Amino acid sequence: MKQFLPFLIKLVLFAGVLWGVHYYILFNFFAELTLYFPLWTIYLFLGAMVLAVYGIILYKVLKGSKNGFQIFLSSTLIKMVLAIVFLLPVFTGKVVHMKLEIFNFFIPYLFFLGFEVFTLNKFFQNLETK
Repeated sequence: MKQFLPFLIKLVLFAGVLWGVHYYILFNFFAELTLYFPLWTIYLFLGAMVLAVYGIILYKVLKGSKNGFQIFLSSTLIKMVLAIVFLLPVFTGKVVHMKLEIFNFFIPYLFFLGFEVFTLNKFFQNLETK
């Protein structure tokens, strides 16, 4: 819990700032368009996925597992499959603005992935120095 709570605070702050910028861009440049996925659902999904991956890796590594990197790769693969499932309405043609919906999802997805990799890298570096 000592390492999880600071991560959770950083994640919420990161997601809040990113959501604010994203909302500002959509509100000012695409206000007339109605989107299938509201921004809050995208950010809730991505935040939950990052939180789950970090939590699983933290739990396993602190329990003594030496294969944190393999857990990261496996969980990232699962996260990608869940992202495809989340976006099924886009791929099946149920949305009007397909490109905007895809950009709306994958740009934050890449930012969240970068945040996840950066924080996990710091976590593993701190483990090596102890």
